[in-house]
Amino acid sequence: MQDHITPRRVVILGGGFAGLFAARALRKSPVAVTVVDRRAHHLFQPLLYQCASGILSEGQIAQPLRGVLRRHHNVRCMLAEATDVDAGGRAVYARRPDGGVVRLPYDDLIVAVGMRQSYFGHDEFAAHAPGMKTLDDALDIRRRIYRAFEMAETAANERERKRWLTFALVGGGPTGVELAGQIREIAGHTLDREFQRIDSAKARVLLFEGSDAVLGAFGPPLAHRAARTLRHLGVELHLGTRVTDIDAHGLTVRDRDGRTTWFGARTVLWTAGVEAPPIAAALARATGAEQDRAGRILVEPDLTVPGHPEIRVTGDVMSLNRLPGLAEVAMQSGAYAGRTVRHQVEGRTKKPKPFKYVDLGSAAYIARGRAVVKAGPLHLSGFTGWLAWLFIHLAFLTGFRSRLGAVLSWSVAFATSSRRERAFTLPDTDGSAARAGGPKAPPPP
Repeated sequence: MQDHITPRRVVILGGGFAGLFAARALRKSPVAVTVVDRRAHHLFQPLLYQCASGILSEGQIAQPLRGVLRRHHNVRCMLAEATDVDAGGRAVYARRPDGGVVRLPYDDLIVAVGMRQSYFGHDEFAAHAPGMKTLDDALDIRRRIYRAFEMAETAANERERKRWLTFALVGGGPTGVELAGQIREIAGHTLDREFQRIDSAKARVLLFEGSDAVLGAFGPPLAHRAARTLRHLGVELHLGTRVTDIDAHGLTVRDRDGRTTWFGARTVLWTAGVEAPPIAAALARATGAEQDRAGRILVEPDLTVPGHPEIRVTGDVMSLNRLPGLAEVAMQSGAYAGRTVRHQVEGRTKKPKPFKYVDLGSAAYIARGRAVVKAGPLHLSGFTGWLAWLFIHLAFLTGFRSRLGAVLSWSVAFATSSRRERAFTLPDTDGSAARAGGPKAPPPP
């Protein structure tokens, strides 16, 4: 009876795939769930690059968390960022947007905070080469891509024009490949004949990858097909290279032989490497848990932290059996953690089976009608791969509105090469200076 008087308190850190699926698994349980996230929306991260390139709007890939969970009457959402864990006192400390700190007691803690962009110790690169992990990142990249063509149109000389028309991407994983293909499509089709002084189709797209292949995790056959498709689109692949420096005008790259080369590029995008957010380190300190090189928490087969059966780590931030940082891993691990708590509340004494990931495959979109898909022994590429990619992403998009809107946007983009979501803003430097009492920009000559 005590559970009905004081429901078991479950705190979920993160409203991504893992956190959302954990909350859904607890929907009909007699528990009080609090989902804590520093953003008020659930983001369909695999399609961030389509928002960045202007195919989809932010509303089609991001849904308000409260809206997604509105029928889950035992769930409340809190806009805050988890900063520390008191494992002994079973409480999480979170900072609200106004700086205030909230203490959240828990009986069960599910950590689903995901990962953030890593610059491998060179955080100074971030100012010149944004990553793509959040909605703000995608909108920033959209602004940088389309601004580059506008700046090239009014460049003072040919050298500066070429730098604005050169796009460099660091990292040959799915995000880098997808962005590279999108930029080539924008340059060669979307912006065709829109400018008077430049030929957008002559834009260079450089893709730098430290290993010997792009999409290496997909296996040699699909990696080879992806590389061939990228080259056919006009993407210049630089394999076996590592970036050593980035500034506002370009980047320096070192190859296997130790030779360094500087490439002029006014738009550099970073798609290589991830690391755990600070709360993972705080949790490790509080529990004595081990972390891997990227800061992920090493967990038991049932996703619990050693010595703390009330704490479960899910999604990208967990380290278990070398599972990849995929959305499907996050979904399955989040649902598993939620079901485990539900079973405990229902009084099931049987020890839960270890978490087992069912690999439903990986997919990467390269260009219109071209994608690669790997699902067990099934390897698809080209148009067939694109159809499979389309089905997979429609199946997991959150909400009917998102699915319908995505289908309409994809249909327009595929049929006409146009992109409806090309709007971007620039800082109002004149207005800002005037409001601050500073000097105004000089009038044009």
